[in-house]
Amino acid sequence: MQAWAQELPQPTVRAIGGAELLGAVGLILPGASGVATGITALAAGGLILTMIGAATVHWRRLEYRNIAVNAALLAMAAVVLAAHM
Repeated sequence: MQAWAQELPQPTVRAIGGAELLGAVGLILPGASGVATGITALAAGGLILTMIGAATVHWRRLEYRNIAVNAALLAMAAVVLAAHM
């Protein structure tokens, strides 16, 4: 478990994990099934916001390697969002 997760209440950590999981499902499932493909753009936008929040937490904790990961994930979500706009 990452250090930041130990500093937050367990329900908050679970909510963050749930949001990330729903975002991933929202990116993959509509395209794979051909149903509700408009959800993909919403999922990408939500993941962008999630990565901005994550990068902010890591910046405050001086965890620069994690910010690089957040930036890469944000960039990929932005490409998906742009492709589905």
